[in-house]
Amino acid sequence: PTWGEQVGAVILPADPAAPPSARDLFDHCRATLAPFKTPKRWYRVEEFPLTPSGKIQKFVLKDRIASGELRPEGAPS
Repeated sequence: PTWGEQVGAVILPADPAAPPSARDLFDHCRATLAPFKTPKRWYRVEEFPLTPSGKIQKFVLKDRIASGELRPEGAPS
């Protein structure tokens, strides 16, 4: 809140039929990351937007989140 941004993560589940829950993702990250580095919001995609060289276009993901095209999964309580 102080800086106007929050940590979020965009994921592409290995098994779309059985994606991990937001709680599972949060617990996994919390076990290995500092609290301020642990994502608070999770966004799932079917594919990442890529450059011609195969790098993820992070600015496209950020724009999709800002526009509401990507909606966060349920946040753990």
